[in-house]
Amino acid sequence: MAGVLDSVNQRTQLVGQNRLELLLFKLQGQQRFGINVFKVREVLQCPKLTSLPKRNKFIRGVAHIRGQTISVIDLGMATGGRAIQNTEDCFIVIAEYNRSVQGFLVSSVERIININWESIMPPPKGAGRYSYLTAVTEVDKELVEILDVEKILHEIMPIDAEVSKEVLDANPIVKDFTNKVLFIADDSSVARNQVKRALEGLGIDMQLAINGKDALIKLNELAQETGDVTDKVALLISDIEMPEMDGYTLTAEIKNNPKLKNLHVILHTSLSGVFNHAMVDKVGADDFIAKFNPDELAGAVQKWLNVDN
Repeated sequence: MAGVLDSVNQRTQLVGQNRLELLLFKLQGQQRFGINVFKVREVLQCPKLTSLPKRNKFIRGVAHIRGQTISVIDLGMATGGRAIQNTEDCFIVIAEYNRSVQGFLVSSVERIININWESIMPPPKGAGRYSYLTAVTEVDKELVEILDVEKILHEIMPIDAEVSKEVLDANPIVKDFTNKVLFIADDSSVARNQVKRALEGLGIDMQLAINGKDALIKLNELAQETGDVTDKVALLISDIEMPEMDGYTLTAEIKNNPKLKNLHVILHTSLSGVFNHAMVDKVGADDFIAKFNPDELAGAVQKWLNVDN
């Protein structure tokens, strides 16, 4: 497994082409799961775990890796399944989400695949395991399930979405947005609700989309009424990783459409790394905010709402 991510730093050219690479793994049984390679720091044989008192039941312990103490989450248990047995025979996927590093305990890690976001579809609706999915795709004629890691982390370590009064008062919105909406595009229901709660104090109505394709369709429909979407939409806040159409492609489509191009776009994502900042310029996004700091997000929204389109 040491070489499975050796070329990850050479993969950034995929970003902005509506493509991604998935690291495939298994929990219990034969079902395959996937995680975006850009979230992954490394994959290694599970080291000895140190148990902690009063820990969350889904955290199997902590591992000391390269001078850092990392919580190791049992993905099988966290998604409503059985605990993964014999941790010494398993692997941990070290990943960075929402400005923190976690280890995910998995039974086995297979390979990396290159796939188009258009081939990744919203998950079937339902309870149980399906409620922990953001997307599904097909590989080798088998279903691959892409987990809603943000939901899993929120259930284990809830994020406070409250914006401080200091931020709300520091840059008050001076324009009238009575007849406009803030548009939020994110495939994770948890992430959509976090953004919505964080921005409720701004007093502007919000409209939600479940992915980039859904957002583009709705924005085009709104633009048909007046010829300029900014007559109806004050600002777009979009995730980057989304099935069918990612946030980079959505932004590029907006900026290349005369009816949409004046819309300010904030990319809001749990992805991290310098390539993201380069892509902000490449696709014409106005800002980039890493998930999830409600004060930073609200401050950026206030800033762009006070800027003329």
